[in-house]
Amino acid sequence: MYQNYFGLAEAPFSIAPDPRYLYMSQRHQEALAHLLYGVNGGGGFVLLTGEVGAGKTTVCRCLLEQIPESCDIAYIFNPKLTVAELLSTICTEFGIACPPGNASVKVYVDCINAYLLDAYARGRHTVLVIDEAQNLSADVLEQLRLLTNLETNQRKLLQIILLGQPELAEMLARPELRQLAQRIIARYHLGPLDRQEVAAYVQHRLGVSGTQRQLFPAALMGRLYRLSGGIPRIINVLCDRALLGAYAQSKERVDRATLKQAAREVFHNPAAPPRSMMRPLLAGLLLAVTVLAVSLYQPAEQPPAQTKANVQAKSAKPAAPSPVALEWPAAEPQSLSEAMAYAALFRAWGADYRREGACRQAENMGLRCLTARGGLDELRQLNRPAVLQMQGSQGQKFHATLTRLDDRSATFTVGVESRTIPLSALAEQWSGHYTLLWRTPPVERKKIRQGDRGPDVDWLNMQLAQIHGKTAETVKDPVFDEAMVREVKQFQLVQGLTPDGTVGPQTMMRLSAALDTLAPKLLHGQEEK
Repeated sequence: MYQNYFGLAEAPFSIAPDPRYLYMSQRHQEALAHLLYGVNGGGGFVLLTGEVGAGKTTVCRCLLEQIPESCDIAYIFNPKLTVAELLSTICTEFGIACPPGNASVKVYVDCINAYLLDAYARGRHTVLVIDEAQNLSADVLEQLRLLTNLETNQRKLLQIILLGQPELAEMLARPELRQLAQRIIARYHLGPLDRQEVAAYVQHRLGVSGTQRQLFPAALMGRLYRLSGGIPRIINVLCDRALLGAYAQSKERVDRATLKQAAREVFHNPAAPPRSMMRPLLAGLLLAVTVLAVSLYQPAEQPPAQTKANVQAKSAKPAAPSPVALEWPAAEPQSLSEAMAYAALFRAWGADYRREGACRQAENMGLRCLTARGGLDELRQLNRPAVLQMQGSQGQKFHATLTRLDDRSATFTVGVESRTIPLSALAEQWSGHYTLLWRTPPVERKKIRQGDRGPDVDWLNMQLAQIHGKTAETVKDPVFDEAMVREVKQFQLVQGLTPDGTVGPQTMMRLSAALDTLAPKLLHGQEEK
């Protein structure tokens, strides 16, 4: 609700683990270094603990992006399992074949051991990551220890990384688990941010979202640090609520009273006064509706009176558009904006636009249209030029072609001109609607699922192999098996997609785009990394 008001391209304090908003404090860097050391070590256990919201998942996402090519990795999100269920899940994640309908722990263990020996013979390193490991029972932890018994003279054949809350460390300190505790080769507790890091964290997220303004004055950082305890997720929730409060009260930035009220609402403080920062917002909306209704019934020849309500409604409006805003060139007919925007889009793909319908022409070129509504994060991930629906300072609507994007600015072809504007200006003008082109993969199915076979699966196998820098094995009738599902899930995790293991339109588009070196891109150089 407050993005346009503060000139933000995106919501800066979302609790979603968007890699672009990652702030790597010294503690996060050290935690990642411990995990990487464990992955490259000689087997055994690696332990990472931290409070809820401290950033363990964020660090693990970074780990997944840096896993060596020689590693086979499985990630278990929900470890509230029995011993048999856990072993079955490990087999599924690694693609280990076991007899159908098996419920024997011994059979599962034998299958896993055979797989580990084979992986070692092929020069592979097997890593198991278990998140929320504080939910593991003692007998499951003991079974995990037994899995690490398989070893050569040089190393153990299974590396296990445990991520969990502080009580996980307390569990492992119990006498009955001392054998497992002795096998922990690296451990790290991810602590909260300090006061200086909190200030840097807040400004970093605001910068990524498109503004360098200090919406949170330096004088408030001590208060924010004390309220949040330096926990990133709590900082996000508090800052989001405080910005909403500042917007509702038409303030230029967050002040001490607004932050205090935000804390009352976030923490549900029963001692807080019975009011909410949403009330000024709702009152303002009601006032605006009332003023609009009154103005509609004013006689046409009489200008509306400059009442106190009019003044208040106007004062609640955002500031006038910045002079750096994107405007349609006065010399060009605005009625041609859509056709000129698509002409620029097709030029980026090395073609002339024939005005026969963009998507129809794209199909004839072996391309597909994607028309959707979203945010800049989606455009960054898709990494293709796009036609955006924009609104000028006088309310006029027009189309422009986004041709380049970096952390602070966006470059457009508007009419026949090229213009670069700050992301904050883009946030005020863009409706969120976009259309882009992407190259059609040689597949027939709209979705590729586990168990499918044939040419579509052959294409998928080739794409995954090339993405990982490998040579795809030639198989006469390839099948989308559990091993391929695991690779798809890893690709989806890195791309920020839901890791469901099914190749739908979004996953297919990302797979196709990943190796399309001839396609035009939005991001260049460092922005791509």
